Amino acid sequence: LQVPCVLSQPTAGSESRRFTNKHSKKALKASLTLGILLGMFFVAWLPFFITNMTQAACGCVPAGFFDMLTWLGYCNSTMNPIIYPLFMRDFKRAMGKFLPCCGRSGQPRPSAISLSIRNSNSAARAATSLKNVL
Repeated sequence: LQVPCVLSQPTAGSESRRFTNKHSKKALKASLTLGILLGMFFVAWLPFFITNMTQAACGCVPAGFFDMLTWLGYCNSTMNPIIYPLFMRDFKRAMGKFLPCCGRSGQPRPSAISLSIRNSNSAARAATSLKNVL
């Protein structure tokens, strides 16, 4: 009897399991980010909205307390640009492209002309006309 030689290739099951694990890790990270953002939003703005409705119903909320809750909501809005880059790699890359303080020093920044050519529909025509001008 001869036993057939089987090459060690990943089976479809292990490959799909790897894809599922990778997908579930991304989904877990996205859920965590969304949970943190929504949690902070509710912690910051829910007291403001409850106090706002209470103020409309009875008028018994001190002005200083109401102002403090308003600023708590403003602080939450200030925290969003800090939270997004911490948890979202794509957001961090996009910010690095557009903010000079966050860009990579090894990569040259594109000029305004190259950006306008890249974004225009007539890039080929613009490139040839630029060659003639330069």
